[in-house]
Amino acid sequence: MKLKLHWQILIALGLAVIAGLLTGNADVKFSIVNAATHQGFYEVYDFLGTLFLNALKMLIVPLIVSSIITGILSTGGGRDFGRLGGKTLLYYMSTSLVAILIGLALVNLIGPGYIDGAPARDQLALSADTAAVEQAVEGKGMKDIAEIFIRMVPPNVLEAATNNGQMLGVIFFALLFGFFLTTLSGKAREVISAFWQGCFEIMMKITELIMKFAPIGVFALLARTVSQTGFDAFMPLLKFFLTVMIALALHFLVVLPLVLALIARVKPVRHYIAMAPALLTAFSTASSAATLPLTMDCVENRCGVSNRITSFVLPLGATVNMDGTALFECVAAMFIAQAYGVELTFATQFIIVAIALLTSIGVAAIPKASLVAIMVILSAIGLPAEALGLILAVDRILDMCRTSVNIFSDSVGAVVIARSEGEENVLANAAAKPAA
Repeated sequence: MKLKLHWQILIALGLAVIAGLLTGNADVKFSIVNAATHQGFYEVYDFLGTLFLNALKMLIVPLIVSSIITGILSTGGGRDFGRLGGKTLLYYMSTSLVAILIGLALVNLIGPGYIDGAPARDQLALSADTAAVEQAVEGKGMKDIAEIFIRMVPPNVLEAATNNGQMLGVIFFALLFGFFLTTLSGKAREVISAFWQGCFEIMMKITELIMKFAPIGVFALLARTVSQTGFDAFMPLLKFFLTVMIALALHFLVVLPLVLALIARVKPVRHYIAMAPALLTAFSTASSAATLPLTMDCVENRCGVSNRITSFVLPLGATVNMDGTALFECVAAMFIAQAYGVELTFATQFIIVAIALLTSIGVAAIPKASLVAIMVILSAIGLPAEALGLILAVDRILDMCRTSVNIFSDSVGAVVIARSEGEENVLANAAAKPAA
């Protein structure tokens, strides 16, 4: 097709909404089919969407490992590796913290958990029996946070590679492997380096093949979601939904473009255009990990960032840098506290910020993984975990949106770091570069 990939995906998204509404279940207002026909359509959507998603997930482990190792090799190890790693982590922690503070400010300003100034527990059918808020974390949530660091050192890296929740361990192993590979010399280094470079190039070629089917996969994934939920589920939680969306929009449309313009000194519009295919795919898959192959392709081939930066920064970002997730965790915990009528002190809100920042680092880059992290926050501030059921009705769409913010922040980080490393041609002609 002559249409660029991002236009194909955008058209697929529009058609998916229409198809999902027309073939929805009995709860979807615009459905024109009976229950049996809806089930048939749903199974088709589910088959195509799962096939596309599985094809992307198939690439995750070999792509992450090969790209990190080749990325470290390209830095030469030693001081260059330390400098690049330090810049990457500083960017990730900084943008995640800014995202959390935006969410915290808006949730306090808008108060989505209140209706006419009163807690929304009755309207949301909550139990009035609210657990007492603890003024300090007394270890109830710390065990879960400690698990994040334990997962960094898996006892069996092959087993960790087969578990979506253990990608942090795979990344840690790849970092160690790549670093110590740079300390070798002679034929051993030459052979092993050539092997991983070949693996990386093969993974990118497979990515190019899979992305030819991206419009079909995106259509199926979104149509499946719309056919099940429609839009009626948003009404009781509209205020919460809008609070999260406004906060995500501020980070996506204000903070990150300012970073591009003021720090990287590139035109943000060019970056949005270059990243369009990855953003739209992230929106439909709700998975940073599944979108990683396309994110790397867009950043390298459309933004003009070198493979040296891309192969190191982006795989790390897919697990560590979760701006949208961290923001959502903070807003969700505050919303639940407001709905239960619990007044949170400044100290307690600081605890929420700290835990949201820490847990966002270890959240698996898969759909709904952030719900587990929210349970850690609720436990830490003394709120019942079952309150999580409040946000399930709107979580899928919010998950899709926050995933788009996550991968966009990763890509901005790659551009910022590339520019700081002296790459002058980044986004110089992004609009003219073809999609893979």
